Amino acid sequence: MRFAAQRPTSMYRSSRLAFFGTLLVILILCGLAVYPLSMLFYGSIHSTPPGIVGEFNLGGYERALSTSTLHVVFTTIKVAVINTILSMLIATTLAWIIARTDVPYGGVLEVLISLPFFLPPILTAMAWGMLGNPTVGSINLAWRYITGSDTAIVNVYSYGGVVWHMMQHSIPFIFLLLVDAFRNINSSFEEASRMSGASPTRTLFKITLMLALPAILNAATLTLIVSIESFESALIFGLNSGVNVITTEIYSALNNEVSPQYQYGTALSFLVMVSLFLIILIQRAILGTRSYQSVTGKGFGYTVSKLGKWRWILFSYSMAFFMISVVMPISQLLAGSFFKFFGFYKLNMLTMENYYAVFRNRALHEAAANTFILAFAGATAAMILSAVIAYISVRTKLPGKKAVELLAWLPFLMPGIVLAIGFLWAFTMLPGPIQIYGTMWALLIAYITLRLPISASVMSAAYSQLSFDIEECSRVHGASWWRTLWRILIALTWPSFVVGWVIAFSGIIREVSASVLLYSTQSEVLSVSLLKLWSRGQSEQVAVIALGVMTVTVILRWAQLTLLKKNSLSA
Repeated sequence: MRFAAQRPTSMYRSSRLAFFGTLLVILILCGLAVYPLSMLFYGSIHSTPPGIVGEFNLGGYERALSTSTLHVVFTTIKVAVINTILSMLIATTLAWIIARTDVPYGGVLEVLISLPFFLPPILTAMAWGMLGNPTVGSINLAWRYITGSDTAIVNVYSYGGVVWHMMQHSIPFIFLLLVDAFRNINSSFEEASRMSGASPTRTLFKITLMLALPAILNAATLTLIVSIESFESALIFGLNSGVNVITTEIYSALNNEVSPQYQYGTALSFLVMVSLFLIILIQRAILGTRSYQSVTGKGFGYTVSKLGKWRWILFSYSMAFFMISVVMPISQLLAGSFFKFFGFYKLNMLTMENYYAVFRNRALHEAAANTFILAFAGATAAMILSAVIAYISVRTKLPGKKAVELLAWLPFLMPGIVLAIGFLWAFTMLPGPIQIYGTMWALLIAYITLRLPISASVMSAAYSQLSFDIEECSRVHGASWWRTLWRILIALTWPSFVVGWVIAFSGIIREVSASVLLYSTQSEVLSVSLLKLWSRGQSEQVAVIALGVMTVTVILRWAQLTLLKKNSLSA
């Protein structure tokens, strides 16, 4: 009787704790996403820069809707659509080859094809700037040496160069989204098609691709959004060659004009976010309520297509992507780091001075320390918050779970530079004693917010794989909620937590667009230092730093894959 009398009180306390815990998470997410978004709108109708008294008007929107800006929008859409179409064609083919055929060394190819996604775009962009420079690029120098021609066959400082570099990161992104989707297609549907007389090609287009359509459309939508948000490709290859997109237009409005145009840049940023939200709505309307289920409670399995004489041809096709997107840029960085001057590759020009210069540069040491401190703290904080968000949205029936899920997803619609402007306004509007702008805290908050959508997605997937019976069994046997959480849920999902942490850590290291607006002399990070060195023409030192950052990235990727493999074996 004593136990029965105490249980309602215990349940009441637990429910009250859950309510206030959910409310606290919602308030944190509002501070990370809703507050900067609302300040973004405030800044778009405010006539003066952050922190200065002004008036409210629509001058920013008038310029954002002007003919010149609409031309920038058209260029952005053109580049994004071309990148999305070409990347989808190549990535879908690669995903099908790896998942549904007997291509040789498929497991190795899967790792190699996905690797460019984890390399910082700013570094590969700089590497291709060295490879495809029309005057002193390595490809053009080799072409002139071989043929004696004076013309350049490659010029990355063009529309083609912007799209070319974007594709090298979009293709592995799409590949990662599609390869498992192809694996999860039940082969019985394809077998039924073949038995009905359909050719392999007809079966591929009418059955396989149709069953994978939700994943394909989702990948295309996300790629289009990421392409519109892209900053590094257009900054390195487009800004000085007349290829201006929305992100570089916002960057130029705040950094490259005599008087920074905050209202214009903020209005344009707000319109970008609204447009990205509309793209998501259109995607959901297209999919509608159609069913694409192929995995049911009945027996499930998949068989691979026999390629025959095409096996090694498709292996070479898959390997070519890795050689172009990874081997070529890294080889260029390695070679460039040992020569005195970029473009002059002679034996008497070999030197170690570039490495000495980097090691002696105290500012670079501070930037590296800031980068790794922020990456460690940001990844840890993002994953802890994501674990709580995922638990609320997946493992509970609390009233606020939908709000938590929506708020965690919201930052995905805000490109880094857009979110940075929102925080720029948000930080300057805080009460006097609270000074965040220009400190490491400003970057940390922005990094956590940017990493939340993917981190929460990783943890949600991990929690979704666990049956609710496991928790119920633990509680029935007398374990408390906290003990169940620690010994059951955390113990089973920690590998996913670590994988998400690695992804978040890598994402923070590669972040550029938010960093260039929120850093100060005391909080400079490596991505900003690299941009400064590149703008000063110190490509040789850039190559040294890039090699170091890429080495760290590859080690993290290796650790992630090792953990995944151990987890799958133990399971």
